Amino acid sequence: MLKVTKFGGSSMADAGQYKKVRDIITADPERRVVVVSAAGKRNSADHKITDLLYLCHAHTQYGVACDPVFEMITSRYIEIRDELGIQLDLETEFAELKERLDAKQVSQDEMASRGEYFSAKLMAAYLGFDFVDSADWVFFNIDGTVDTEKSYAALSAKAKDCHGVVIPGFYGVMPDGTIRTFSRGGSDITGSLAAAALDAGVYENWTDVSGILMADPRIVENPHPIAEITYEELRELAYAGANVLHEGAIYPVRKKNIPLNIRNTNDPAAPGTMIRKHFDSETDPDRIITGITGKKDFSIITIFKRGLTNEVGILRRILSVLEKHGVSVEFVPNGMDNVSLAIPTAKLTPHLYAILADIQQDIAPDNITVHDQIAVITAVGHQMAFRPGVSGKIFAALGKADINIRMINQGPDEVNIIFGVENKDFADAIRVLYNSFIK
Repeated sequence: MLKVTKFGGSSMADAGQYKKVRDIITADPERRVVVVSAAGKRNSADHKITDLLYLCHAHTQYGVACDPVFEMITSRYIEIRDELGIQLDLETEFAELKERLDAKQVSQDEMASRGEYFSAKLMAAYLGFDFVDSADWVFFNIDGTVDTEKSYAALSAKAKDCHGVVIPGFYGVMPDGTIRTFSRGGSDITGSLAAAALDAGVYENWTDVSGILMADPRIVENPHPIAEITYEELRELAYAGANVLHEGAIYPVRKKNIPLNIRNTNDPAAPGTMIRKHFDSETDPDRIITGITGKKDFSIITIFKRGLTNEVGILRRILSVLEKHGVSVEFVPNGMDNVSLAIPTAKLTPHLYAILADIQQDIAPDNITVHDQIAVITAVGHQMAFRPGVSGKIFAALGKADINIRMINQGPDEVNIIFGVENKDFADAIRVLYNSFIK
């Protein structure tokens, strides 16, 4: 079984981390495809290489010398090379890059991509694997989407006869051959595309945490890791605010039903979190909630009009007002005579009065109210649908803790339960939920 492994910036930060990656790869002969990020921070005071590359490019665009910043970038990679005893001429490539940069012949995307490029060159030499440049197989369409058919065929051909390959993440090429990057965190996407292209048995995403946690550790002390989670649950948690994988990294492997395993480079013995379309059996059948997350600073517009639900097309007309002003709605709970719109306050505020005026004119409501300082919390778990009384237990626990619920929303599939509380109760509400359901 082929395993595609992706290592994040913290795993590529220095020579010590490179050694850990090598030990992980050599421990399992099925790990033959390695995708790497640019070097990350070595400590809290350090800089990510990608940030320095963006900074360096910005300097040159405004005619400001970037020599000290460029030296920080080159010295990091040369230091890793020398400490590991790798035989690789980096100086020539860095000198050529600097010459082109000074001549303003390097785009921002190409400059930003060089962190992954040099990480992959070093790691390939260190492992004795072949280097496969993402510019030779990740092909973007003119609209910025990936041409998966062409890309998959190209990587399959390049990796076919290789014992092992190392691939830089984060970038590919446009139809005219220019470098284009994914959004930040895009190396996860490259790894997922590689796994899908090669029909891997599993896609391992190695980072600095031992899988996905059931709640934010800044709020809940030592939250349990999630051993197993479905792609559907993962998507719900990510949408609701959990800091998990880049959304674009999920689709390629999900489409091909390839399991995704999140692992910890610094604790390789930990099993991490396994993500699949579905599981034949539950690791913990008593665990009703898979994860709890949320976001603060929402505003809720509540529109009250008698007979609202009997008026054909009224919801479409309300949402059309938001669309007209370029504002998206995240949640739409409703009742017999009212509908509420939960919107991030920062997105709503510049358009608030214009939106209220348009709603007043187009809908003629009996009343409109706006409540700010609202936090939206989501409890996710595919087993909730089969357990009666989950909602009641949630609301009873919050009531006992004197936390007022300002909004409730639950889909018919019952994969999640969404509710709003005041910002000041956000952390307490998450802790109450966690302590109520997690033993």
